[in-house]
Amino acid sequence: MDQIGFNVVLVEPEIPPNTGNVGRLCLATKSRLHLVKPLGFSLEDRQLKRAGLDYWEDVDLKVWESLQLALIGAKRSGCRCFLIFGRETKGLPESLLAANKPGCITIPMEDARSLNLATAVGIVLFEAIRQQHLQRTGVE
Repeated sequence: MDQIGFNVVLVEPEIPPNTGNVGRLCLATKSRLHLVKPLGFSLEDRQLKRAGLDYWEDVDLKVWESLQLALIGAKRSGCRCFLIFGRETKGLPESLLAANKPGCITIPMEDARSLNLATAVGIVLFEAIRQQHLQRTGVE
């Protein structure tokens, strides 16, 4: 698979349809999906596969025992850009956010406290693709 260079990391995802939708986003953008255990569902879950449609089997998927192992393994394979998202109910650990504060991105929201995980991934992933295209071509 030709890689754009983006790696979407879901840390301890809990809701199968969100992960299935993110899988489709990754396939559509030639991005790799990394899932960090523990998962709140089985990879055989019918809701996961339903949300991923018939694309799920084609998703470039890696499953990791921990975030630390995911980052080490991805770096060893030459991956450079990671978009890391926390689980639906708790987000990312405060310690991880504090240690990476300059690289953290927030999505501006007026009157909502949160967005659906797949929606948040879509916003960030497509903005990263837009910025990458702009850097390569100088054209928006």
